[in-house]
Amino acid sequence: MNTEWEEKFKTWAQGPGKTEQEKCDNAESAIKKAISAHSRLSGMDISVFAQGSYRAHTNIRLDSDVDICVRLNSTAFCDYPQGKTHKDYNRAPSDLAFSDFKDLIQEALTDRFGAGSVKRGNKAFDVHANTYRVDADVVPTFEHRRYNSDGSNNYILGVAFKTDDGVLIKNWHEQTYQNGVEKNKTTARRYKRVIRILKNLRNKMQEDKVSAANNIPSFLIECLVWNVPNEDFNNDLYTTDVRGVLAHIFNKTLDDDQCKEWGEVNELKYLFRPSQHWTREQAHSFLSAAWDYVGFK
Repeated sequence: MNTEWEEKFKTWAQGPGKTEQEKCDNAESAIKKAISAHSRLSGMDISVFAQGSYRAHTNIRLDSDVDICVRLNSTAFCDYPQGKTHKDYNRAPSDLAFSDFKDLIQEALTDRFGAGSVKRGNKAFDVHANTYRVDADVVPTFEHRRYNSDGSNNYILGVAFKTDDGVLIKNWHEQTYQNGVEKNKTTARRYKRVIRILKNLRNKMQEDKVSAANNIPSFLIECLVWNVPNEDFNNDLYTTDVRGVLAHIFNKTLDDDQCKEWGEVNELKYLFRPSQHWTREQAHSFLSAAWDYVGFK
């Protein structure tokens, strides 16, 4: 069993091939051109950049799409310390509603790709793939600023956006990226390889109708692996790495107490809290099913 799985894990550990990676890059470039060509957006202070598994290089072969953030830098959603308001930081409310900004992004994408290639979702736009590029999820955002509680003007910078049904979602893409890079170095690059293996394993389990693998987001897998100690990586065999990672996460998610302080990769948001769209029980069930699916004893 170990030999068969070891060969499979070696393949799964690798990222997309050159041609697929080029299609990812082409999608990012096309989104940037769409924004810069729009008459109103071209005059705004906007940053367009990759985020998620594509930027982190944890995307997997034949399952790659691109997450692109379109951030308006001239306005921000802010979290202020208790008792403080925007007035204490000389910030004025934006005269551009987030919904209006999202509408402008839709115009820009439709102008470039055509209405049939752009689908508006609650959170993002799906720009459909063609022979030149992969699918792209385009997320319009404002800056997000979490001001420090020490009374200074210092803040943690992230991004935030409102869904079409009015829910505010905050992300910290840069902290996620930098923390992932550092852990990957510390684990001799096994951290990201194990993530790719587990994403491929989830997909294979879904193909084989293993229900516990359904609704397991890729980012949840990344965060679970993030919380595994570095010494559990970089064994001689990938099967040993995967076995150790699955065992650690399984044992720590047996109850709430052992993983209540776990964070996302950015270490700015708790991994298991009511605000998340996944649960500890859901993660634990997936890990148990993955262990049994591979045949670990």
